[in-house]
Amino acid sequence: MTRSIFLGLVFLLFAVPVAAQQEANADREAVRQAVLDYVEGIYNVQPERIERSVSPNLAKLGFYRPATETTYRPGRSMAFQQLVEIAKTYNKEGKLRKDAPKDIQIYDVLDQTASVKLTAEWGIDYMHLAKMDGKWMIITVLWQSHPAKK
Repeated sequence: MTRSIFLGLVFLLFAVPVAAQQEANADREAVRQAVLDYVEGIYNVQPERIERSVSPNLAKLGFYRPATETTYRPGRSMAFQQLVEIAKTYNKEGKLRKDAPKDIQIYDVLDQTASVKLTAEWGIDYMHLAKMDGKWMIITVLWQSHPAKK
């Protein structure tokens, strides 16, 4: 009997961390998928992917630098519906190269929040995500055009 209790406790000591790690891995993958939906939604003209991965309360602010200039233009804000419209038109003509960048670096995933960097065709996006009703959604995006090559 004592041996059974001991073995049961040992099992619990190992099972709890394994379950927690599996949940953390699942959250990390869900965060990655939300960011992938965002970038591929724009690249592949799939606004429905924006609708499923971005909060309707999106706050997006960016700094644009034309390729021929060295200074950035003042920040421009964008709301959720504007992003959906961009996804409908950004690559409608199929001008993006097939290997357009979509490098996702996940900095941190906690129970309810996550922080991510996306390098895309248009520049660098720093994102904050939140777990809303069990689903990871992009809440804020701060972006800028790619830095000028030196």
